[in-house]
Amino acid sequence: MLARMAENPSGKLSAVFKAKELDGAYDFVENDNVTTARLEVAIGRSAAQRCAEERRVRVAVDGSSLSLTDGPKDKGFGPIGNISAGWQGLKVLSALAVGANGVPIGLLAQAWWARPEAPARTLKQCKRDRMKKKPRDKETGRWLETIERSAERLEEAGALGWFQLDREGDAWPMLFSLSESGHWFTVRASWDRRLADPGDKKYLRGRMAKTTPLGSYELDVPARWNRRARKAHMVIHAAEVVLLLREKMNGKKPRPLSIRVVWTHEQGTTPPGESPLDWMLLTNAPIDSLEAARTVVTGYAMRWRIEEFHRTWKSGACNVERTQLRSRNAVIRWATMLAVVAARIERIKRLGREQPDRPATDELSPVEIEVLIVLKREIKKRSEVIRDDIPTMAQASLWLAELGGYTGKSSGGPPGSITIGRGLERLKHGVEAVVAMRRASQ
Repeated sequence: MLARMAENPSGKLSAVFKAKELDGAYDFVENDNVTTARLEVAIGRSAAQRCAEERRVRVAVDGSSLSLTDGPKDKGFGPIGNISAGWQGLKVLSALAVGANGVPIGLLAQAWWARPEAPARTLKQCKRDRMKKKPRDKETGRWLETIERSAERLEEAGALGWFQLDREGDAWPMLFSLSESGHWFTVRASWDRRLADPGDKKYLRGRMAKTTPLGSYELDVPARWNRRARKAHMVIHAAEVVLLLREKMNGKKPRPLSIRVVWTHEQGTTPPGESPLDWMLLTNAPIDSLEAARTVVTGYAMRWRIEEFHRTWKSGACNVERTQLRSRNAVIRWATMLAVVAARIERIKRLGREQPDRPATDELSPVEIEVLIVLKREIKKRSEVIRDDIPTMAQASLWLAELGGYTGKSSGGPPGSITIGRGLERLKHGVEAVVAMRRASQ
């Protein structure tokens, strides 16, 4: 099923499988004897085994929501987003392994849940109820479980992890759990934390502002709707501090945590009306030099790979949110399998950019490469010469994107996941025809 889904990614089973296969596919995803936990374990262990080739693999952890159709509200979904909008769907947390070169390796773990329909309460009541719960009983528990399962699978495979978390990770249960995991971590600070040994500065930002910069570097900043393109001048600081992490539940006293901090911020190049770039990163990785501190920053920047994965999975090439399956468990099984496909598409995309000379045989089968060459010759320019040699990953990802409608620079950038996904769909039809003809001639 995964092989067929990889050839023809889509959010609907009817768009992936042929008539003879479709009944079996529905039986599989709707069968409660097929547990998502078993699928998730197999997927996670497989990814962890591939991580063993890395010296230290980055693990981007982030959550998302699937907005799903549920008119009668009988599929077992829960509220997502703005409660007043009435959106229904599922919450999911993913841990994506990423190589040191920025190329996705695979999914190490996922956690799914549906939020319960909350009774009408005041903001004060909601806060009071949250304070009564232990971390494992809140959504924080999903983060802890996902990180722990990822760490266990890496250890089983003999690999070392470097967890990368955004501001949601700046919570005392996660910081302590990460510190005790035996792996490295980097968490972007969300709070100006109080220090255990304040000296003349009681809080983290004040202390870091007093440190001597390790150095500076230039960063190319692309344009966005709220940001102008520029070459930013970034200054970088590093220090070791002891934070006071307050466990508010039951009035417990603050607990100290020794941690390293890398602070990188823009200086002197911020356009008028914009906020300067500013990352305060909490880590247990070594920061004994400018190069080591920059490695922490570079590793955190790889966290964006999981956001690209979520886009490809949810609304890009895989369109998982279009599923019309009738139960929560069926949706989760189907979406879990599509997540593997989305990770593969992101891997092909990134390999074409980060390891362009790698042979395409590392990711595509011999018959896929054979058909890809034939299809490329159909759309090649007059000046192009397409040889029978094994293409590189850069060539293969470009050709797949061109089959999917990519037109080069006019498309606004290098080949992306949507055009690569469309190219894989067209490639699939060619591979089916070749395989059928060869069977018929035997």
